[in-house]
Amino acid sequence: WPALWRALLRPRGPRAQPGPGGRRGVRGLRRSPVRVLKPQSPREPQPPPPPAVERSAAAPGLWYEKAAAGDRRLGKVVTIAKSKKFRDNHGKVLLEGHRLIKDALEAGAVPQTLFFSTVRHLKLLPEAEIKRASLVKVKFEDIKTWSDLVTPQGLLGIFSKPDPAKMSYPAAQLANSLPLLLICDNIRDPGNLGTILRSAAGAGCEKVLLTKGCVDPWEPKVLRAGMGAHFRVPIIASLDWESLPTNLPAGTQVCVADNNDPSSTSLPRGAASAPASPTAPVKSSPKAAPEHEDEEGAAIPVQHYYEDWARAPVAVVVGGETQGLSPAALGLAASTGGRRLLIPVVPGVDSLNSAIAAGILLFEGRRQLLWRHKQEDGRQKLPVPG
Repeated sequence: WPALWRALLRPRGPRAQPGPGGRRGVRGLRRSPVRVLKPQSPREPQPPPPPAVERSAAAPGLWYEKAAAGDRRLGKVVTIAKSKKFRDNHGKVLLEGHRLIKDALEAGAVPQTLFFSTVRHLKLLPEAEIKRASLVKVKFEDIKTWSDLVTPQGLLGIFSKPDPAKMSYPAAQLANSLPLLLICDNIRDPGNLGTILRSAAGAGCEKVLLTKGCVDPWEPKVLRAGMGAHFRVPIIASLDWESLPTNLPAGTQVCVADNNDPSSTSLPRGAASAPASPTAPVKSSPKAAPEHEDEEGAAIPVQHYYEDWARAPVAVVVGGETQGLSPAALGLAASTGGRRLLIPVVPGVDSLNSAIAAGILLFEGRRQLLWRHKQEDGRQKLPVPG
């Protein structure tokens, strides 16, 4: 049986003998690279090509682009521009409304992109200025979706953050400017800061200085409350108290707004009423102006706001309603020979709104400076005795 099995399993043909190099050929085949083919997967769907840009002319040489359906640029830029971090890092601000954008363009602000719903908005803006921007026509419903206004006007703009040193403020504003400055100390409410800026522009302030801790003046709520004041008076923000004096003219006296009367008994009776003569500031009496020590121990005279205090140049510090005046503000007032300006109110009333207090002091300071300037002009016109 073993011999029979071997005979059955023996190959019938002659065994092929490997020729010379046969084993080497086998080894070469074993060492040859083998390419591995990946299984073919279904192709991923490619995004559709962007639609062709539709361009139209609003005026000779003024072209705009019509946004296609599904264009998300408006929502993207509005969302990003509302972020303070984006405004600081990229130097862009969002402006909304015909009046605000027109004031910005006339003051020299640089537009980058304007979104509008009707061509009529472009015709109301200075053509030479908007030619430098990308003009995009969108649906009014899209602007209404992203607008913060109750009744949107259909006009939004992305601008480069204005530089006060490069702005060209209105000639009427510059002609009526006075050596009166405003310093905001921890004003954190957007509506209050916008109203304060509006009062500063109306009173003819030379500039407005914002210390660190104040709300960003380019926040949309501040812009709406300011009503164009951002483009009428220079605004310098994010100042620390160490560098703030370098932004003040030489010899500036710094006064602070204060509702805290440290010695109400020493004030004359009936002090809450206005002075009898509205044309001239009332000279303060040394007995009627008690001194109050700040937290650093420096004595600061206290007097009513309608008494004589505005001597050019002068700066007024207004503090926030929550924290009030900071020790640094009081120290600056003491070092410059300033005063605490008291706005007397009815007993029982805690304090005035910071925006209201700023308006009272700024316009009183303007009145006193104009009166003093008028008196000096009168003395100069008097004949010189021979």
